[in-house]
Amino acid sequence: MGNQDRLASRLPGYVIAAGTQVVLNCQQPVIGAGNSRFKKSGSVGVVMVAPERTDGLYEVQFVDGSRVYANFDQLTLRRQEIDSLLVPAQKDWWQYVILKCVVGSKAYGLFSEQSDDDIRGIFLPSAEDHWSLCGVPPQLEHQSGEHDEVIWELEKFLRLALKANPNVLEVLWTPIVLQATPMGEQLRALRRSFLSKHIYKTYSGYVLSQFRRMKNQVASSGTFKQKHAMHLIRLLRSGMHALQEQEILIDVGPFRNELLAIRNGQWSFEQIMGLALELESRFQRCFEQTLLPEQPDFAAVDQFLIQARRSRVTA
Repeated sequence: MGNQDRLASRLPGYVIAAGTQVVLNCQQPVIGAGNSRFKKSGSVGVVMVAPERTDGLYEVQFVDGSRVYANFDQLTLRRQEIDSLLVPAQKDWWQYVILKCVVGSKAYGLFSEQSDDDIRGIFLPSAEDHWSLCGVPPQLEHQSGEHDEVIWELEKFLRLALKANPNVLEVLWTPIVLQATPMGEQLRALRRSFLSKHIYKTYSGYVLSQFRRMKNQVASSGTFKQKHAMHLIRLLRSGMHALQEQEILIDVGPFRNELLAIRNGQWSFEQIMGLALELESRFQRCFEQTLLPEQPDFAAVDQFLIQARRSRVTA
């Protein structure tokens, strides 16, 4: 699957915008000239009219003024044509998994009969795959029923963890480890190297987004998603814990009743917002008093990545 196709699969509503240069990847009859004239595969044109839907036809014009109609699969973005050919090989990337854990509600102690199995992890491909022009996939995904699995390529995971991404940091602290190679165990032992004051900035960004989303929901429909509200409060408490205790809170046992009551709709929007604002104020004070460093330990994490890459070099 090429880059364009991957983009379209991630963004179901993706449409190539008018004015974009494209390449035909098959012969197409020219508009208004009957079937005797064709534009050959490889011809470069510009999208003049884009469809309203992803399955509609694009009107494409070429240098000589001729035009064709083509669907999405018959076009390639000119600037991505080579990239679309240099894609990761179709192979069993799952064989390179070095760490696999359970996160989410089952790790938090908030699971119910409807809870999914949220599995997250890391894979470390061979050095040859990593060095190749085709590269490696940034992450692996698998969904089946109530099973949701995401496995990040090592470097992508490390960069997200250095940015204090909450979902990523939880992989390093969750007690439910399904699979861990020596390299995976070494990474978990390095976990405090990722902690810094960036936790406040990143978590605050998530909180701000959730605040805005909930307020918009209430303004438009008078309701909001209790599950999102629960995670808003959980994230604030987790952020405070990280700044104070220098570790990531996974099991939310002391706050379980509060969080379940929110998820079960026993709290009003006003009550939730009141608590969230109080916790946000406390979160800011924790940031001002924390002993965490300004920046994560880039040197230690970089050294780990180099060591991990070297371990995948074959003779």
